Amino acid sequence: MSTVQATKVTCPNCGRANRVPAVAEGRPTCGNCKKPLPWMVDAGDDDFTEVVEKATLPVVVDLWATWCGPCRMVSPALEQVATDLAGTIKLVKVDIDKNPRLAQRFEVQAVPTLLVLDKGETIARQAGATPAPALRRWVEQSISARKEGST
Repeated sequence: MSTVQATKVTCPNCGRANRVPAVAEGRPTCGNCKKPLPWMVDAGDDDFTEVVEKATLPVVVDLWATWCGPCRMVSPALEQVATDLAGTIKLVKVDIDKNPRLAQRFEVQAVPTLLVLDKGETIARQAGATPAPALRRWVEQSISARKEGST
């Protein structure tokens, strides 16, 4: 049983609030309209494996810091991408100041550092703030390149 908390997400389709677990099989859907929900959660040194590496969807990892201005700018863009790509990706935010082992593991030199992981394997990486349309293209290209490479 997971010790990771669920988050509250508003369905972009019908506006109903839903509890979305940080760890689950499959993809979260709205309890009301059954449409895919954006999956956005926090993870840290102690629960990263459970939250990210065991995910069945590709995971966009945002390695950020509270003191970082560009991180605060990219956060809403990432949330928009997660909403636009609901049912396709999981967004996981990691505060590197609170989770130094993950910052070290992923060799974070600048924040924000963004990763796309598939079954725990890094398939794409970029540093710096980017507008939502460019982030979405990057995520979609990373995922499609991975799918093409695995067939």
